[in-house]
Formats: sequence, C-alpha cells, structure tokens
Amino acid sequence: MLDTLLKQPLFSGASREKMAEVVGKFKFHFLKFADGDVVVSSGEPCTHIKFLISGEVRATIANNDNRFLVSQTLTAPDVIAPSFLFGPKTTYPMTVVCRGPVGILQLSKSDYLEILRHDSAFMLNFLNTLSKNAQKSVDGVMAFNTGNLEERIAFWMLSLTQPGGTDITLESVHRSIYSLFGVQRSSFLSTMEDLASRGILSYDNQSVSFNSREALLHLIHADFPLAPVEEA
Repeated sequence: MLDTLLKQPLFSGASREKMAEVVGKFKFHFLKFADGDVVVSSGEPCTHIKFLISGEVRATIANNDNRFLVSQTLTAPDVIAPSFLFGPKTTYPMTVVCRGPVGILQLSKSDYLEILRHDSAFMLNFLNTLSKNAQKSVDGVMAFNTGNLEERIAFWMLSLTQPGGTDITLESVHRSIYSLFGVQRSSFLSTMEDLASRGILSYDNQSVSFNSREALLHLIHADFPLAPVEEA
C-alpha cells in the first residue's frame, strides 16, 4: 500500500516513513470493483477522495441533453476528480465506469483535510493541482474568445479532462460541434482534416478521438502552426 500511495501525485515527495505514519493514523478504505461497475455517478456528492490504485476506468461528462459526451480513460495511479472535493460545488461532474477489475483506496474528506494540515508537502501538492486547473482556465478563456478553432477545441477538451486522461473522445454530431464554436461547417471540416493529417485526432460523423492530451496542450500554447478560422 505504501508503494502504491507514494506513486500518487498528491503524495509526491513523501518518504516511506511519513507515508507509513499517515496510513497508520488515518482510515484508508480499499474497495474492489468488477468490470462494468459504476464507481461514481454524475451529480453524486464528492464525500471522499478516491485514489485509483489498480486497473482503469472510463469517465464520461455529458451536458444536460446529452448532445455532447466527453470521455477519457483514467488509470492507476490517478485520482478521480480531485478538484471537486472542496469548493462551492462538491459533486462529481462525471460518471465513472470500470474497465476490467479495479482497485480504489478512498479516504473521507475530513481525514484528507487533516492530512493536508499534517504536512505542508501534501498541502503544496494539492494546491499545485488546483492551481494548474485555474491557470489552464485563464489561457483557455482567452483562446476561446480570440483564438482559432484548433485552440478553442483544445481548451474545451482540456477543461473537461484530467492531466492523466487518455483515449479522449468527444461524441456529438458535427452540426452541434461547429454551432457550439460559432464557425461554418466548411471551417470545421477543414480544421478536422488538418488536425487529422498531423496525427492529433481522428473523426467520423458521430465522434472525434484525440490521440494524446499532450498534443492538445501544444495547441493551446501555439506550438503547432495554426490556421485562421472563417467565422459563421
């Protein structure tokens, strides 16, 4: 258990002795799930922090009418939606389903808060996680308002997925996507073709699959040449 927890980003930098002290003092609960089990449902209160210690899960966020579904795969040693443990909205934004056998260690919010108070390194790790999300949002809002379609799509997908997310997909018909971003169909298809030719994504009439989250980050930071978008 110690080795598993030490791999968690939120416990990064801790010694085995410090981690042993934490495990001995607080109640970590080990949970096992089978393939297809639902770990959390969208809208469910986030009362515990959940560490994925084995296996993988598929996490899906949907809008109210299910026109847009954004899915990602999370694998150990990831944490499920840590940004929603505290703050004004403490409900899970996603439904998380197991892909094969899964092991999770969970800890109550109150115990995790005590751990953060217990050691400044743990507190710093958690604050860094929150800060990355906040700073990403600032860059993304600017891209969404003034950037081209590539940047706006990248920001949208990054905002709805976690840093460790893989196999990222957007399920939606083309009309809904280009209407959302306020561009013409021709501009949307041209952008999709360009991104596909650069190995960033693949797409069909019902979905877009992104080959890596890192490539989306590069788009936000303009590391790839970007083409102007014809506005609707």
